[in-house]
Amino acid sequence: MNNLPKGFPEYSIMYSTLFKKIEELKKENETTETKLKIKKYQTELDKIKKIFPEGFFDIEK
Repeated sequence: MNNLPKGFPEYSIMYSTLFKKIEELKKENETTETKLKIKKYQTELDKIKKIFPEGFFDIEK
């Protein structure tokens, strides 16, 4: 795991927080505001994923 980005713990925590928030919003009523928030949070998640090695956040089932 030599390829971890600078600021690893902060990005990891931010990813986890955003992921949980998206899951909460998906359970709410689908309003335009909710959809925009989900889209905004998903964009931030995608940016964080690009910083980390491929498959870093994939959860094995």
